[in-house]
Amino acid sequence: MKRLLAILLLVITVAAIGFNQWPQDNSAAPVDLPLFPISKQDLVVSVTEQGTLGSANNTEIKCRVRGDNTITFVIESGTQVKKGDLLIELETLAIEEEISERTKFYHLAESDVARSAADVESAKIAIEQYEQGQFPSALAALNKARAIADSKLVNASNILNHTRMMSRSNYANERDVEEQEFAADQARLQMEIVKNDIDVLKQYTRKEQLVILNGDLQGAIATHEANKERALADKQRLDRALAELELCTIRAERDGLVIYPNSEQWEQAPEIEAGATVKKDQTLLLMPDLNQMEVKVGVHESVIDRMREGLDAFITLGDRQIVGKVNYVASVARPAGWWTGNIVKYDCVVGLPELEALKPGMSAEVQVIFAEYPNATLIPSNACVEITEGFVCWVKQGDQVILRPIKLGDGNAMFLQVLEGLVSGEQVVLDPLTHLPEAQQEVAAMVDSSENSQFRFEDL
Repeated sequence: MKRLLAILLLVITVAAIGFNQWPQDNSAAPVDLPLFPISKQDLVVSVTEQGTLGSANNTEIKCRVRGDNTITFVIESGTQVKKGDLLIELETLAIEEEISERTKFYHLAESDVARSAADVESAKIAIEQYEQGQFPSALAALNKARAIADSKLVNASNILNHTRMMSRSNYANERDVEEQEFAADQARLQMEIVKNDIDVLKQYTRKEQLVILNGDLQGAIATHEANKERALADKQRLDRALAELELCTIRAERDGLVIYPNSEQWEQAPEIEAGATVKKDQTLLLMPDLNQMEVKVGVHESVIDRMREGLDAFITLGDRQIVGKVNYVASVARPAGWWTGNIVKYDCVVGLPELEALKPGMSAEVQVIFAEYPNATLIPSNACVEITEGFVCWVKQGDQVILRPIKLGDGNAMFLQVLEGLVSGEQVVLDPLTHLPEAQQEVAAMVDSSENSQFRFEDL
């Protein structure tokens, strides 16, 4: 392990010495080399993307009718409308048929409600009738029968006593006594029967009848409540159908511009046109707020780390240039696939000031400024070559070109900021790998050296 660390330290030390002592190639420069004079200029680091103008505040006009609906009329996109103007009409035949059916069911349900309400009242009256009519009448009849039976019993008992007294005086025989005893027993038995009937009426028959009558009342009430719920549901369905019939005609709620929803958000939705089929909650039209316009662009993943809210942006709309600011940077990229060329981009929104004659859907070119470096030393990006130790370029000195290491800073697609290694007035070779064989040899030697070092490292 110590031997390995020592060898690694030696390799790093040699590489550092080699970087600080670049060998200079003093070969003669070809006459027709493409050169670029180093100078100080203002450097603007930015990204430019194409976008589409839209509104930050769109009033969405949606379909509020259930199911599939056919458009019979739709206003043209881009029309300026007044409040109350007709925008869209949907087919109403199916809804009108539903209204007819719901009306019939509602009237039938209302008749059932009236009938069940009468049944409830009838059940209440039956209880009252029994409590205050039938039961007192039955009880009175039994009490009357009891009084008669009691009178007959007293009369039979008196006759029996008289017959027994006459029998002791030999005015009546034993058979007469037996007949009167039988009559008295009959009267007594009738008396017990009547008393028993009264007890049964009070203790059992009355309770049983009230249970039956109250059960009939509760059943009538339950049926009535069910009929009311069904009638209410039918009424709600009818009202909903009537409301949806009104919703088949859509009018403008305010003055403004009307456009079709044709951006990426609605790209999977059916086209808005006469004869098209639309569904509930589908966005049919948009009324953008023209005082809150913005541009939505897709920014490549390579520069998304530099995007942030508040950056200045320059928007080109035809022959107009507008200054705006980045208002939103998405944290999640758009889905990438073959349909996007497998290019990963992030949605960003640039806000615009209030201006006239801005309409949604206009194409816009957006330049977002990442950084600005005034009076910076600049070198073309195609004049630099990156090797293991850093960046290098080839500088023309007299009739020779020499390799020179440079330290670079920020840059854009065309120019890079030179922090160390070059000064204004020096000329660098453009595209050195194409025009300088020594540049090709240098890179090839660097590659070979890197590969050999890697092999030696692996051998360790």
